Amino acid sequence: MKRIWLLFSQAVTVLLAAFFVVATLKPQWVQRGAASSLGGVVSIIETPISSSAPTPAPGSYSAAAQRASPAVVSINTSKAVRAHPYSNDPFFRFFFGDQAQSQPQVGLGSGVIVSPEGYILTNNHVIESADEIEVHLADGRQALAKVIGTDPETDLAVLKIDLDRLPVIVIGDSDHLLVGDQVLAIGNPFGVGQTVTSGIVSALGRNQLGINDFENFIQTDAAINPGNSGGALIDVNGNLLGINTAIYSRSGGSMGIGFAIPASMAKLVLEGIVRDGRVTRGWIGVEPSDLSPELAETFGVKATSGVIITGVLQNGPAAQAGIRPGDVITEVGEKKVANFKELLTAVANLRPGTASAFTVQRGNERLALQVTPGTRPPRRVPPGQ
Repeated sequence: MKRIWLLFSQAVTVLLAAFFVVATLKPQWVQRGAASSLGGVVSIIETPISSSAPTPAPGSYSAAAQRASPAVVSINTSKAVRAHPYSNDPFFRFFFGDQAQSQPQVGLGSGVIVSPEGYILTNNHVIESADEIEVHLADGRQALAKVIGTDPETDLAVLKIDLDRLPVIVIGDSDHLLVGDQVLAIGNPFGVGQTVTSGIVSALGRNQLGINDFENFIQTDAAINPGNSGGALIDVNGNLLGINTAIYSRSGGSMGIGFAIPASMAKLVLEGIVRDGRVTRGWIGVEPSDLSPELAETFGVKATSGVIITGVLQNGPAAQAGIRPGDVITEVGEKKVANFKELLTAVANLRPGTASAFTVQRGNERLALQVTPGTRPPRRVPPGQ
């Protein structure tokens, strides 16, 4: 019996010694066996933890997003419900319900801080008729905003908040954008919080969409959804290229066709509203129409492109410069115009009182005229152009 016990103790000692040697020299063998027995542990390989900032991956736009995102704000608006004059009448309540208790109307949108003084660009339709406008910054701060001015003809508005150390976006050169350029859209879609989407410039100079009076949209396939209105369209360096304004959609969500107001136009609106309280635009006093074969034949015009003038205001800027009915305007300054909307926008961008070059086709003759535009009348007066 003693011999059997001695052999058992020696065997156990040898096994323990072997286990100790394996655990010391090949610990992974022991860990693998333990993991297999547990059944819920997974062995993974991770990169070493680095104390330095990570390097952006090739093709990443994180630097552009980090540069521009702090200057993009969320805008919450509220509009008090006006009680019906008979809301306290029992018979009115019986038939129409208690309308006096209706909740205020609320809206969501985005905006872009463009000045250290607190000026914010957004869409007019975002803040239109709002009784209170609250701006939420990306750093968590919030403030009530004051409306400095609006421009319904471009669907732009300028707000102002009184906070210090504001992040400000850098305004880029939207006039030199090319189709195919990479762009990012930043905003607050559906109120979920600040979101960045990417795409390219799909088209430039989009007009005749029936969205605004002055249309010169940048079209992009970067995802733009409700709540993005008033947000920033930026380039890969984080510079502002446009103010996201509208989407083409059958469902209410993004379908890959979004439109942004160019930064160059937004800058003119901003400066005009801050300086003068309104936007001053050029006006020459004509009634233009898109050139068609029928109109060309009626007026005996040989031009194949441009905008035909069907009426000229007596003693207006165009009449004084020598423009007549039947003339076809093909260029304003050095910019070609192919339709009514392009002429409208080109003339509106002229400085009133400063002569500008117009290229006109009259019959077979090509004329270079100097037109000194006046100031465009308010929107409520339909002056043509």
